[in-house]
Amino acid sequence: MQLEYSGLCLMGMEEPTTFQEAEKKACWQQAMKEELESIESNQTWQLVKLPRGQTEIGLKWVFKLKKDTEGNVVKHKARLVAKGYVQRQGIDFDEVFAPVARIETVRLLIALAAHMDWEIHHMDVKSAFLNGELKEEVYVSQPPGFAVKGEENKVYKLHKALYGLHQAPRAWNAKLDATLQALGFEKCPTEHAVYKKSEGNLGLLVGVYVDDLIITG
Repeated sequence: MQLEYSGLCLMGMEEPTTFQEAEKKACWQQAMKEELESIESNQTWQLVKLPRGQTEIGLKWVFKLKKDTEGNVVKHKARLVAKGYVQRQGIDFDEVFAPVARIETVRLLIALAAHMDWEIHHMDVKSAFLNGELKEEVYVSQPPGFAVKGEENKVYKLHKALYGLHQAPRAWNAKLDATLQALGFEKCPTEHAVYKKSEGNLGLLVGVYVDDLIITG
């Protein structure tokens, strides 16, 4: 049997695997700048000298193409990720668990909305982990290709989490939990990833799966 070459096998090679590959193209350069702007605007870190006795965690770039249903590229996305595999439990992090809604719960919310003729909204939190506030003292190296001139020997002290850190999911969930409860939502006692808020005959239900939220009511 003869197979006609379609070129589809090259689709997985469109995403660069290293910074050296990505920096050659303007689209990926812009994606990296947008990621750093998001980090800076969120006050995620502060440039400092590495304290004696502390160890810095390396950073790496991860690149991803966002495509529509027809396979057309709609966005070039660059994510700055910490090399969390060097972290030591009890020293660099403690709690890592973050509750997520079970698939049965998501199905129940959708079924309830369909039965009651409620609208359903899906919300994806942009750069969610950058909002999680850290309790631990964590230092990371400067991003590859974006070291501050004249300050190359300094590191970043993290005030908030980065993707790749072991405690990032937990820190984000704690931030989201505190924010929702401050807005008047109550956590379900049997499903900790579901929240409700009622005012008279009005109500909202929110299901949480990491940084994806399903909202109905």
